[in-house]
Amino acid sequence: MRWCAAAHLHDSGVGPLAARQILNNRPTSLLGLYTTRLVQQDSPQIGGRAMEKTVLLFGDSNTHGTMPMPDLDFDGRFDRNERWAGRLARLLPGWEVIAEGHPGRTTVHDDPVEGAHRNGLRVLPALLESHKPLDLVLVMLGTNDLKERFSVNACDIALSLERLVRVIKASEAGPGGKAPAVLLVAPPPILEVGCLAGMFAGGAAKSRGLAAEVKAAAARAGVAFLDAGQVVKVSPVDGIHYDAEANPALAEAFAQAIRAHFPD
Repeated sequence: MRWCAAAHLHDSGVGPLAARQILNNRPTSLLGLYTTRLVQQDSPQIGGRAMEKTVLLFGDSNTHGTMPMPDLDFDGRFDRNERWAGRLARLLPGWEVIAEGHPGRTTVHDDPVEGAHRNGLRVLPALLESHKPLDLVLVMLGTNDLKERFSVNACDIALSLERLVRVIKASEAGPGGKAPAVLLVAPPPILEVGCLAGMFAGGAAKSRGLAAEVKAAAARAGVAFLDAGQVVKVSPVDGIHYDAEANPALAEAFAQAIRAHFPD
């Protein structure tokens, strides 16, 4: 019985020396101590503060932090603290920021070249469940849909994003089993330059009309909207990814939008 009591004390976070002192020197209600410890662990308060909110960043290589690509073999990634997602976390005390950026991710399309696992619609339900409860989902996708192989226009891409929003709003992945809020972001227009020019042939013209279509989709879905093209531009190296100076600019823009639309 004494061994079991010591084990309970140890599991409750009490060190071995303190456990011996408790058992040897004074009577203690082990059940009371153990229950107190569990209540402390499960409490919605940390140090007298309310627990933080959570935002999921659902995106592609530009959420992943991929650097502009001088050639197709390049796989550089910005340092964790340099990426806009890492910077956003520092700008939002009280928020947990979860970056789910997958290079090549599309809105709703199986990629016949790079794999069906890059289809955002396929993976979104699992991500919502694995990270819940989520207060907010920031969605910034659509750039990869501009690849020539998908043969879709700006309106199609916006409708695909709207479908993702409907999945989020129909989920029970928010606090209390409700749906998370959504911030829908239109990516900046692309350029057809460098090693990715052929892959995105015809995409630049389509991309210039994307922000207006995504804004309309956000209005239909009743969610917040941000045009990243008003904040950053793509790199002239590959026309798709962002240079280093885009990271602080995006982080600040997203932080301002989150504070404005989703105040504490």
